[in-house]
This record gives sequence, C-alpha cells and structure tokens, in this order.
Amino acid sequence: MNKISLLGKTFDELKTIVSELGMPSFTAKQLSEWLYKKRAISFTEMSNISLKNRDSISEKYEVGRTLPVQVMESEDGTKKYLFKTEGGHFIETVYIPEDDRATLCVSSQVGCKMGCTFCMTGKQGFIAQLSPTEIMNQILSIPEAETLTNLVFMGMGEPFDNTLPMLRSLEILTSDYGYGWSPRRITVSSIGLIPDMKVFLEKTNCHLAISLHTPFSTDRLLLMPIEKTYPISKVIEELRKFDFSKQRRVSFEYILFEGINDTMRHAVELVKILKGIDCRVNLIRYHAIPEVDLKGSGTEKITFFRDYLTNNGVTSTIRRSRGEDIFAACGMLTTLEKEKG
Repeated sequence: MNKISLLGKTFDELKTIVSELGMPSFTAKQLSEWLYKKRAISFTEMSNISLKNRDSISEKYEVGRTLPVQVMESEDGTKKYLFKTEGGHFIETVYIPEDDRATLCVSSQVGCKMGCTFCMTGKQGFIAQLSPTEIMNQILSIPEAETLTNLVFMGMGEPFDNTLPMLRSLEILTSDYGYGWSPRRITVSSIGLIPDMKVFLEKTNCHLAISLHTPFSTDRLLLMPIEKTYPISKVIEELRKFDFSKQRRVSFEYILFEGINDTMRHAVELVKILKGIDCRVNLIRYHAIPEVDLKGSGTEKITFFRDYLTNNGVTSTIRRSRGEDIFAACGMLTTLEKEKG
C-alpha cells in the first residue's frame, strides 16, 4: 500500500487525520511543529508523540521528505537541484545566494502547458501537476533550507495552472502553524491566467510577477500563446483594481530579445500601458535554449531600455544573470535527464 505524505498538509488537514485515527486534537499541533518548524524527516524524531500513536500514524502515512537526486553548482554560487517526483519524472529547483539574501526558485508543475516559444519547460509540454508535498519538499530538502530568506515560484510550470496546491503551500509558508514567513518574502510568477490570478490576489498577500515580454498583443501572441485567451491588456486592467502602493508588490518580467521587443517603440508603449500602476519592470537577459531562433539583446540596449523606463516613471531594474554555466534556464536539466532515460 502506498502511504500518504503528511508534508504539504495544512493544519486543518492534519486535524482531520488525527481525528480519524482517534487521537487527541493537540496531536495535529505536534505534527505541524515537527513537519514545519523542526523539519523532521522521520516519525522517530517526534519524541513528544507517544510511540503507540507514532506507530499508528506510520501504518498509513509517511513524512514525505525526499532528497534531491542531483545538484549542479555554478561558478557564481547558484545551485540547481534535480528532484524526482512521485510519478518518476524530474523537476528543478534553483538556489540563488546573494550578499544579504538567499532565494529559492521553486517549480509548480512537471513541464508546462503554456508553450511560450522562449521557454525550455514549455518545449517539454505538460506532464504532471505537483502536489503540495512535492512543492514543500523542494523548500525543505535542500541543504541550504535553513538559510533561505526569499522564495519565488518561477521554476518549471505555471503556478496558476496548479492553483490549489500552490495556495496550500503558501498557507503553510505564511501561517503561524507552519513557517510563519511574511508573505512579502514570497513572489509568485504567472503569464496571466486571470481567474486564478484573482483568486491568488484575494486570498494571499504574497507578491505577484507577471511575464509580459512585449506591450503589443500581436507580438506577444507570437511569443506566448496565452495572449489569445488572456490578453495582457486584460491582465493589466484586472491589476488596476488592486492596491499595490503599500507593502505588496506587483512586478513585470521582461526578457529582451534582439530586434523583437527592445526598440524605442516598445519602450514607449510599455510606459503607456503601465502608467498609474505602482510597479517595477525586471529586465532579464535571455538564456539561449536549443533549436530556438531568438537572440538576447546586448548590454547597451538593455541599459537604454532601463533608463528610458525609469526616467519616464516606470521603475526598472536589470536582473543579474545567474547560473548560466549550469543550464539555469528552467527545463534544461530535466530535458537532459529525460534524454538519458
């Protein structure tokens, strides 16, 4: 019999489990503390739960922690971890250390349905959803777990195409019974699936990042098929209904492709469509992927783009490129692993 993982269960779910096992309700609190605060890897460690109850729990349940099967380390300190999922597939998790922070880039799906032309994960197609267990395991099971200061859902997959497991993970991360993190330490990135984006904005206080990449609908459709269903104009229209002037932040991701979206025309239109939104534009250097005829813009063009946006009221930064020597672009390592098999 396959056992059910406790990792990724919310406090209410843990209460239901202990109730069904005929245990005192406080056992749920003990379990949540061992899972999320003390980060236990086995029931043996859970010393304040009676041996009888531990044995009873372990008949049907397991903790659910699994270690990465591979790690690649970049010259700049970035580490890409490869995890094997329950279905025998692979996902990537990237650890990015900086001077005063350590960020983990987490995956939400195996593969992706969205088919963005510049994305290696999109080339794989959709394979499977990740469970809350598999999402939380990425965060808990890297050696640097205790050092993390920030979390970004910018790995493999579209988070708003796997909303419930993602929201359960966010609950655990930000609740007193779980990690107790401030929502401001977490950013979820999406290409703009409007219904689930609204659910996220209404139910959490975490930051949001939208993959924009061009302000023109016809251009964006060539890069991102989702533009046909959820045009960026509609996404931005929805975002204008929310207040981002306080601690919560919305940002826009913008990969610059030479001759595609890096012209003055694009910069002018970007300022126009974002006017009045308290936001930031993150300009990103393109990580080339095989069999894709796109070339990243040069430093001079990226710098010009940043300066134009910032000087015209749209705060813009150039994101430092990390881990290029270890295939840090999501999907590269899992594709190599699949080809081995």
